[in-house]
Amino acid sequence: MGRGKLRIYLGAAPGVGKTYAMLSEAHRRVERGTDCVVAFVEHHNRPRTEVMLHGLEQVPRKHLDYRGSAFTEMDVDAVLLRAPAVALVDELAHTNVPGSRNAKRWQDVEELLAAGIDVVSTVNIQHLESLGDVVESITGVRQRETVPDEVVRRADQIELVDMSPQALRRRMAHGNIYKSDKVDAALSNYFRPGNLTALRELALLWVADRVDEYLTEYRSEHRVSKIWGSRERIVVGLTGGPEGRTLIRRAARLAEKGAGGEVMAVYIARSDGLTSASPKELAVQRTLVEDLGGTFHHVVGDDIPVALLDFARGVNATQIVLGSSRRKTWQYVFGPGVGATVARESGADLDVHIVTHDEVAKGRGLPVARGARLGRSRIIWGWVVGVGGPVVLALLLNTIDLGLANDMLLFLTVTVAAALLGGLFPALASAAFGSLLLNYFYTPPLHRLTIADPKNIVAIVIFVGVAVSVASVVDLAARRTHQAARLRAESEILSFLAGSVLRGETSLEALLERVRETFGMESVALLERVGDVDPWTCAGSVGPRSPKRPEDADVDMPVGDHMALALSGRVLPASDRRVLAAFAAQAAVVLDRQRLQHEADQAKELAEGNRIRTALLAAVSHDLRTPLAAIKAAVSSLRSDDVAWSEEDQAELLEAIEEGADRLDHLVGNLLDMSRLQTGTVTPLIREIDLDEVVPMALGGVPEDSAELDIPETLPMVAVDPGLLERAVANLVENAVKYSPTDEPVLVSASAMANRVEVRVVDRGPGVPDEAKDRIFAPFQRYGDAPRGAGVGLGLAVARGFAEAMGGTLNAEDTPGGGLTMVLTVRAVDSLPDLATATAERQAS
Repeated sequence: MGRGKLRIYLGAAPGVGKTYAMLSEAHRRVERGTDCVVAFVEHHNRPRTEVMLHGLEQVPRKHLDYRGSAFTEMDVDAVLLRAPAVALVDELAHTNVPGSRNAKRWQDVEELLAAGIDVVSTVNIQHLESLGDVVESITGVRQRETVPDEVVRRADQIELVDMSPQALRRRMAHGNIYKSDKVDAALSNYFRPGNLTALRELALLWVADRVDEYLTEYRSEHRVSKIWGSRERIVVGLTGGPEGRTLIRRAARLAEKGAGGEVMAVYIARSDGLTSASPKELAVQRTLVEDLGGTFHHVVGDDIPVALLDFARGVNATQIVLGSSRRKTWQYVFGPGVGATVARESGADLDVHIVTHDEVAKGRGLPVARGARLGRSRIIWGWVVGVGGPVVLALLLNTIDLGLANDMLLFLTVTVAAALLGGLFPALASAAFGSLLLNYFYTPPLHRLTIADPKNIVAIVIFVGVAVSVASVVDLAARRTHQAARLRAESEILSFLAGSVLRGETSLEALLERVRETFGMESVALLERVGDVDPWTCAGSVGPRSPKRPEDADVDMPVGDHMALALSGRVLPASDRRVLAAFAAQAAVVLDRQRLQHEADQAKELAEGNRIRTALLAAVSHDLRTPLAAIKAAVSSLRSDDVAWSEEDQAELLEAIEEGADRLDHLVGNLLDMSRLQTGTVTPLIREIDLDEVVPMALGGVPEDSAELDIPETLPMVAVDPGLLERAVANLVENAVKYSPTDEPVLVSASAMANRVEVRVVDRGPGVPDEAKDRIFAPFQRYGDAPRGAGVGLGLAVARGFAEAMGGTLNAEDTPGGGLTMVLTVRAVDSLPDLATATAERQAS
């Protein structure tokens, strides 16, 4: 059975109608005869959504009890047993109640897909994990329930459910989303027009990026080279000169005019040696383009216009921005320049912008199109001069008698010109052809290929020797220039590679993508195997149809005995393999670093676990045994027949038993809480509540006169888990009472500050130095000379863990006049749009 297909309705904001759209799709499928069931859909008492459930088969939910409350979740086993063709699963980012089969609903969906069941689900844009910080900065609400982006990206279909902010606010005002008593608060907080517009933009851009990925994959699979102007992509050609900043800013302004515009700056490392880029200037331009939201690319290419156009078409660009040529006027005799060449060869689907700047005509910028060494155009002119020049000169000298010496000097001039233009072979051709013409027309006997005077033989030999020598020098200089430029290009790339290491860029995929861009490849893969006869496995790859074995690649670069970097797309020249070897070695280092980091993280977790277990054993061996020993002694005394205990003695022994049991219960509770925090299984159930409903209950574990309470009635409600808040405050109060003098009661007060509420537990004890204030929150830590019987040192660690689990903070401050103040900060309900939007994970539709 194959894997099921996932379709996701992605909402731009809560209330846009994702669930309604999903149910409409279900009705259409049922009408077509598809076996479709409702695995889990939450209608939130919205009449229109509830009506859509009619006529659809619903799988019974699973009932769970948690902290005295009843909850319902999707019954994965029941859905698998029913085995429908399509299952509807609402709220993909939902966190399941503890005790469920999986921690997250998207994990439940993965099981259904693995069983071959197609799933239709919903999720809001604010629940994508990568957008959590952005959404919080926009709305002020931190989304507790998130789904990894990769889960949504892997969906076979993603459909955006969108609605204008004005229409969504009208739906809210009409009571179609929340109850009437929540509408005003929601409209003035979470559902403000600015918030909704920003969320809508996030959704549109995210979906556009996914569509762009699908388009790139399709173009690669079908080898589509023609540009499809689906969105504005602007490529900026950089020379490394100061004009690059002007071009980047101009491209950014062009991108801003079109929605979703993208800027890609590209520097092509040249091998003609005519210009050199400033590494410092390139670094500045790289920073500038990244600050403007674009990307910087480094590509190797001998033919600048061809490399630039290939890159632009490879990324499906729609526009190219180039600067006006920096060459002097006389330099145009060597060709039209890169700008004109790119504009001529770009075709009708790629616009080219030539931007003026302050560096125009101040020195050559991007060179003309070049071939190897001297370039194609110079070689052609060299052959024209080397072959045609002697003929034209012979025709002219037939009309004028200048003497053999002058004739030979003129022919030598033509040969030198051919050498300067085209190098060795045009010069040799010119020398050979010119010597034949000299012999035939100007050396006695005339019009015969013989020489009568031996002196003329010497002159012609000298002529040929000089011509060959000049041509050799020119060719050697061109070769050395080419080699030097090639080495400079390699050094630039290696410098960039070293810089990426220093910047801490450790992503293997990013490095492989850089290899693919640099060498213009279709795909790159890092392959490895355990032994010489074992099969190859892929450690990382980029691009479509990446090679599975080195033998399948166009280029493979061994890295050690059992690793290779495999590239597909074209065959690289031998001169590029040195740089490729550096990239391959760096890829191996990055892979090793990732694995070492993973092993280090595992080792750290094991070490922390061992530390916790060691501390737990110490706690069990002493702190837990002490109250058990006291209870055992008191019970044994009461049961003894040898002593007749008075009523006062019996009451004292019973009180000792009760105190020991209470202490034992407290210690075990803290140990269990710390274990939950260490394993990450604390899932707060946030709801709005008044502090005076929770804080007084937290004082039940201390003597009646040991704490004073000051909770103003005017405080706003807070968004907390009441159980976790009570445990946190109880631990703080018990710790404060433990260290505070008996005649100085602990003060528990609360106050509102901006969008937060602070609970302050103030004692008059010895206090804690500044350097130890963070350390006292570590597990199994006691400050100073606290005796072993004072507890296992978990109270403050548990309190801070619970505070952070609810989205709050816990810090220690000095009490004015001496002592320690614990400040517990939680969110006020007034800072949230309302309860429903604070838990948008369960209210989205």
